[in-house]
Amino acid sequence: MRGFTKISLALSAMLVSVTAHADYAWNFPEPVTPMALDTLHVHNKFMLISMAIFFVVLAIMIYSIFAHRKSKNFKPVKDHAPSTATEIFWTLIPFVILLLIDFVIMGIPAYHSVVMMEDTRDKATMVVKVTGSQWRWQYEYMDGDAKGIKFVSNLSTPKEQTDKGYEGKKDEQYLLEVDNRLVLPVGEKVRILMTATDVMHNWWVPQFGSSRLAVPGFLRETWVQVDKAGTYRGQCKELCGKGHGYMPVVVDAVPMEEYKAWVVAKKEEMAKASAGADKEWTKDELVAEGKGVYEKNCAVCHQITGAGLPPAFPALTGSKVATGPIFDADGKYLKDGHLDRVLNGIRVMPGWKALLNDTEIAAVITYERNALGNSVGDVLQPAQVKAARQ
Repeated sequence: MRGFTKISLALSAMLVSVTAHADYAWNFPEPVTPMALDTLHVHNKFMLISMAIFFVVLAIMIYSIFAHRKSKNFKPVKDHAPSTATEIFWTLIPFVILLLIDFVIMGIPAYHSVVMMEDTRDKATMVVKVTGSQWRWQYEYMDGDAKGIKFVSNLSTPKEQTDKGYEGKKDEQYLLEVDNRLVLPVGEKVRILMTATDVMHNWWVPQFGSSRLAVPGFLRETWVQVDKAGTYRGQCKELCGKGHGYMPVVVDAVPMEEYKAWVVAKKEEMAKASAGADKEWTKDELVAEGKGVYEKNCAVCHQITGAGLPPAFPALTGSKVATGPIFDADGKYLKDGHLDRVLNGIRVMPGWKALLNDTEIAAVITYERNALGNSVGDVLQPAQVKAARQ
């Protein structure tokens, strides 16, 4: 009776786990690139071969068990050992069979897939650089009409939805939506250059079939060619720290004409943002702008209140850096001062000079010095950030 109870509890637990699974599928997601399609074909071939081997071995085992069972008065051979030559023969035969299967039947398709994965340059029409950092992605278009377009992609799921104890309705794309999506033209082979600023990351979209580590200090390569228009989502697949689960990847694959229109609009947007560096901003304008920049880029480490998570992520409230001087008597920004830290980074903190424009840096520094419990009262203008870069 106890055994029956245990079995019932186990079956109930299994049924509960199945109903709790949010996105259950029997096979790979629909492949939308040649690499993903080839990988799926190789996977299916390997599964068929493995199943064939399994059923052949299982059939032999079942036959041996039933043909030599005691009820048929089968008499085992006693005091007789096979010769050494026989043992070697029956050891080598399965080995040779498996060797042929591995190197010929399975090895050739696998080799073709590996060669395809490494062929990043042949017929590639554009290059995109992807940089991972804790915990966001930076995209930079390296050539063609889109050359010079560069932006940061952050998780856009509202923070309250990720807080412990939240009981409200969560977004449909919970933890899988970003503020700036990577946009690629359909049918074009795109060479992807990958690197990281701090620890290893992994830019991964399941339907693309490619996965490559982004390693600090190295440029690594892969490629994608999206053959079907749509929105494709992925995540960082390398355990990269406490915010690992907050690094989604979202790619919009669009027709070429729509892509060209996006390039024009994005460049106009960047030009408008750059133009803001030439005007004189008020303190209130910079604080308002800086609040959005801070919450999008800085709060994940320093927290929304500026309290930080010491010792890895120090507090900004009352910080000597955030409340100390920015420039020396000659007007040069101080080494290890607030502006220097934001521009160039320190330890696990990335340098933001390649990620944010002059206005965003000036705004976020002004915000940090006049909010989050600080009230220094000074203002950093975008023009001063622009001069500090030079």
